[in-house]
Amino acid sequence: MENRIEPVLEESWKKILENEFHQQYFSDLKNFLIEEKKSYRIYPPGPLIFSAFNFTPFDNVKVVILGQDPYHGPGQAHGLCFSVPAGITFPPSLRNIFKELLSDAGIPVPMHGNLEPWAKQGVLLLNATLTVRARQAGAHQKRGWENFTDNVITALSSQRNNLVFILWGNYAIAKKSLIDDSKHCILTAAHPSPFSADRGFFGCKHFSSTNNYLIGRGLSRIDWNLY
Repeated sequence: MENRIEPVLEESWKKILENEFHQQYFSDLKNFLIEEKKSYRIYPPGPLIFSAFNFTPFDNVKVVILGQDPYHGPGQAHGLCFSVPAGITFPPSLRNIFKELLSDAGIPVPMHGNLEPWAKQGVLLLNATLTVRARQAGAHQKRGWENFTDNVITALSSQRNNLVFILWGNYAIAKKSLIDDSKHCILTAAHPSPFSADRGFFGCKHFSSTNNYLIGRGLSRIDWNLY
């Protein structure tokens, strides 16, 4: 990572978020990350930190899936929540997401875990914290990223209509307070982690529910297949 983290962003997101990069919390976050990199490996690699925004322009967002931290193992995180590059073994939560996708929509488990095709169709795959220290889950929480991503959610809620927000697990569900449920669909369930998937994630049918909502408002559905 360079000694600056104001990213090159897709133009619509740049207009929405430009002011955030001049806030004190973001300056503090930048300094924290500069210091972190001196002693630790950080995931995802610097150019991929803002991938979710660059794959899914603000005006194209139809669905928001909210994660918490990037994956903290080698080669896993690439800037899209729950996603891993092709060739990387599925983490347990992603494996369970594919199981629910099969049960809900009849879509076979894919050969890879790269969710970029979803992002390109308008699914913003947003982690609340955009970086992590290698092998230390949560190490970059409460350093400023949550301020940034809360403002992302707030902007989407206030400036867009008829979005689907998919919130899995208590951490994500707590973000409901940022979303205007009078003009958006909010879907909640247990987290797909093996520790909680049996307590309400399996059987949530969020993939079909998302498409039913979009189609009902004259919007194109998401093709959840990963080709």
